[in-house]
Amino acid sequence: MNELHPINQNILLDISDDNKEKKTASGIIIPETAQTKQDIAKVVAMSNIENAEIAVGDTVMYKGFSGTETEFEGKKYLLIQYEEIMAKIVETEEI
Repeated sequence: MNELHPINQNILLDISDDNKEKKTASGIIIPETAQTKQDIAKVVAMSNIENAEIAVGDTVMYKGFSGTETEFEGKKYLLIQYEEIMAKIVETEEI
């Protein structure tokens, strides 16, 4: 089995869900070319980064139009530099 292991301060994000067919509430199909690019993804692998604020499994927000998209074994990934990560999405409880 092959795996992608990022090096040199890179993060591997899973963006496979970005290509799913999307519909409006009334059932109109939105073509892929008209969909806005999602800037939120799940971290699936990362290089050895000292004092990293994120970990594998976290969902993060990244700068739009950054990184390199690639397809590997049927899934779409984004390989991005650590400094391009802007925020970690954290689930909180309502008060």
